[in-house]
Amino acid sequence: MKDKKIKNKEKLFDALSPEDKMKLEIAEELGLLDKIQEGGWKALTAKETGRIGGLMTKKKRELNKQKEDV
Repeated sequence: MKDKKIKNKEKLFDALSPEDKMKLEIAEELGLLDKIQEGGWKALTAKETGRIGGLMTKKKRELNKQKEDV
């Protein structure tokens, strides 16, 4: 049963936009993924949401800088 759940999550993850994938990856890094899965994005505090947004901005800048350097 767990294998089926994992495959379903992978399919859902693949269907997301690159920006949404990044948002979920960052949420996972911060240990917030379980909270999001249980209560949705609205379950996060303003501080948690801001942290995700800040890290997304930082990653986007790094990606743009790498593209410019190439």
